[in-house]
Amino acid sequence: MKQGVLIRLASLLLVGVVALPSAFGADTPKHPPDLADVAQGTYFGDVISDSQGASQSGVTVTVTRIGKNRVQITTDDARLPRVDVSLTQAMDKILNASGTTTFLLDRSQVPMRLDVSFRNEVSWSGAKQ
Repeated sequence: MKQGVLIRLASLLLVGVVALPSAFGADTPKHPPDLADVAQGTYFGDVISDSQGASQSGVTVTVTRIGKNRVQITTDDARLPRVDVSLTQAMDKILNASGTTTFLLDRSQVPMRLDVSFRNEVSWSGAKQ
């Protein structure tokens, strides 16, 4: 009797442990990984060129995946606009596919290095945190 109860208890625990990760979606990706997944994250750096103001040190840039191979770039500097960028790949670099915002992520650098020219008006350079 005790052995039967222990076996049932052990099987319930095993089923719970096996089912737990899938219940929270830990093993199932929401989408196939793409360039936006690689690029997303927080980067710390400096405004290195600004056609309408002075350079600024210690500016944080946040890159957020908004779609397949698409990211939105936001910053903690009010002079830098929020922009959406479509991404493509060239060798070990991820860059903008089109538009007036230049996005260049060098994956060969450790940590990864990002250069952004917002609408060809202000340039920022930094590294992934």
